[in-house]
Amino acid sequence: MRNHDAGHTPVTVIGLGLMGQALAGAFLRAGHPTTVWNRTAAKAEDLVAQGATLAGSVGDAVAASPLVVVCVSNYEAMHELLDPLGGVLDGRVLVNLTSGTSRVARETAQRAAPLGGTYLDGAIMAIPQAIGTADAVILYSGPQAAFDSYESTLRSLGAGTYLGADHGLSSLYDVALLGVMWSVLNGFLQGAALAGTAGVDATTFAPIANTVIRTVTDWVPGYARQIDEGAYPADDSTIDTHLGAMAHLVHESEFLGVNADLPRHIKALTDQAVTDGHGGSGYAAMIEQFRRPSEARG
Repeated sequence: MRNHDAGHTPVTVIGLGLMGQALAGAFLRAGHPTTVWNRTAAKAEDLVAQGATLAGSVGDAVAASPLVVVCVSNYEAMHELLDPLGGVLDGRVLVNLTSGTSRVARETAQRAAPLGGTYLDGAIMAIPQAIGTADAVILYSGPQAAFDSYESTLRSLGAGTYLGADHGLSSLYDVALLGVMWSVLNGFLQGAALAGTAGVDATTFAPIANTVIRTVTDWVPGYARQIDEGAYPADDSTIDTHLGAMAHLVHESEFLGVNADLPRHIKALTDQAVTDGHGGSGYAAMIEQFRRPSEARG
């Protein structure tokens, strides 16, 4: 596939919610002729004032550019817009930055094939305000030639990471990383709730919590190696030791009237790891619990 990034590649953005507007704005700031379309045309007013072209129809929007970026409410909404267009996508690269799951992303790649063009799936790991900055990370999966052809144009949105030819990878990473995010945030909220029972403000608790979060971050590469090797040496602490501390967290939460559902669930998973013979293993052995379908437990 020819590299289109020698100049300012024309781009179309379909879907102008908060994220879609941020995407189109980033392309405009980078100097790309940008065509936009949204069911509610009024959402394009600010972008048009910045130099964007408002297409009269979704078909006109697709036809306007060799690179078409879609960011709508869900995958089915994308299909409702694009499936009726027939071969208008021929010769174009379609980048879908709509949130979903890996299964739906792979199904969408199959459904998109008859429409012509080349399909890339993507996932945005950023809030709208970060789009166009170094803080925005966007994941892409699908044919590498298509990604390579428009890599510098897509870099207008933020740091782009190509994951591989499997269209489902970007969505898979997305939900996996959201799980990491929620686990960290929920742990902080649990801790802040506990500290708050002693009159400690969350702003006072936060710097110490961040120190622990940074420490745990440093453990991740070593845990990853253990997981890949399938060996879990207790270099720092055993699961048995962790289990004792988890019991303290459950009891403290219950005693102070703080919701104990999350620590109880974590302790239940850890109890099962001990039952499975991992009491003397390092904490990375907990991966075996997360790999097991929920209905298979116990």
